[in-house]
Amino acid sequence: MDMAVKVDPFLVELRRKEVVAAVLPMLEHWLPQSNLDLLLPPLDVGVFFCYKKAEDDNLFSFTYMVSVLKKAMAQALVTYYAFAGEVVQNSLGEPEVICNNRGVDFIEAYADVELQQLNFHNPDECIEGKLVPKKKQGVLSVQVTELKCGGLVVGCTFDHQVADAYSANMFLVSWAEMARSKPVLSLLPSFRRSLLNPRHPGHYDPSLDNMYMPISAMPPPKQKNPDDDHLISRIYYIEANQLSHLQSLASASGERRTKLEAFSAFVWKVVAASTEHGSNKNCRIGIVVDGRAQLSGGDSGEKAVMMSAYFGNVLSIPCDEKRITELEERPLSWVANAVHECLQAARTKEHFLGLIDWVEAHRPEPAMTKIYSASEDGGPAVVVSSGQRFPVSEVDFGWGKPVFGSYHFPWGGETGYVMPMPSPVGNGDWVVYMHMLGGQLELIETQAAYLFRPLTSDYLNKHVYLK
Repeated sequence: MDMAVKVDPFLVELRRKEVVAAVLPMLEHWLPQSNLDLLLPPLDVGVFFCYKKAEDDNLFSFTYMVSVLKKAMAQALVTYYAFAGEVVQNSLGEPEVICNNRGVDFIEAYADVELQQLNFHNPDECIEGKLVPKKKQGVLSVQVTELKCGGLVVGCTFDHQVADAYSANMFLVSWAEMARSKPVLSLLPSFRRSLLNPRHPGHYDPSLDNMYMPISAMPPPKQKNPDDDHLISRIYYIEANQLSHLQSLASASGERRTKLEAFSAFVWKVVAASTEHGSNKNCRIGIVVDGRAQLSGGDSGEKAVMMSAYFGNVLSIPCDEKRITELEERPLSWVANAVHECLQAARTKEHFLGLIDWVEAHRPEPAMTKIYSASEDGGPAVVVSSGQRFPVSEVDFGWGKPVFGSYHFPWGGETGYVMPMPSPVGNGDWVVYMHMLGGQLELIETQAAYLFRPLTSDYLNKHVYLK
């Protein structure tokens, strides 16, 4: 395979493609989706890790590093067999995973660019379709790209219907541990779908009808004109001291708010402010909550261990909406209190059990979160997902920790998406991936430049030399 793809501002050459399957034979079987998996539409999520040139580049040649990655992946897929399968529809039209060891598309590539020349701030230019692969088949695709300077980028794309970020993180850490020949993996995945079985009889709070709805009941997508603002991706960093200051402002009413609550409140205010001043429309926010801790709360230690290793989707997106004028005029602490109340409603075992029962009551009709689509009044919306568990420093395949890593999730739809993650520098800074309207990002870069700073090689070079 020898293809050259011309991309601005650098050339990417796809040199080889093969399929990496689990190293051990596998009995073909079906893995049903849980009710929480069924809330995810077909969406692919990207993630990438950048490594500078190894100090001993005679030992760690590109050929050697690729062989280590492929061997370790073949071993990891024995345990994470869902990533080696395929998503198909069952007789009800619902997705299921056939665990047939179809394998993972594994691409080797070369990019005519140096690590320090990559414009991480604009991933639409340097990452999208270049260093993170487009998944064409299967559940997971991987691209390993050698850079002109001897550095390396490992990019992955996985099917969100099969795994949430928590599950993908487990796999990435296990893959790296396999590469380093660690004798015992830190965590073995659990595919026990009975942990998320609906109750009989099922019951749920009516408020879930305000959060989720059958896809058939969703309003049709708005017709877009060429001149309309559109969603683009950017990556920023926020310094630790600025996060602490934001948290103190959000806690000014006397209730201590978390950094995520303070950050979400600030983003909510920014999105509201990007709309025409004085608008009587509502601005919505959704915040992704992982339910593993909630579903194991109050149960025996064994169930808590199984839920902490559960592979699949265990997510809810509680939502709230406020008048744009109110979000603009109220202090950050008031908005942060609203964020806190929104989150508290979903941080219970009953919320997730009710969500499982809600899906059961609507099956086989597919459903999804309302906030993914446009609101009835045309007001703006944003979803904030916490990537604080992003294991960037743990994805060490044997030639050093990544100097940079990020999720890459241009998810489509009409709603902005924001993912804050820990900086690989490890000093308390955050890296923030944002997929939002151009006008909203312009407002951030003009009025909140002190907080959101473009992620460039200059920032990374302050802490780790990229060459």
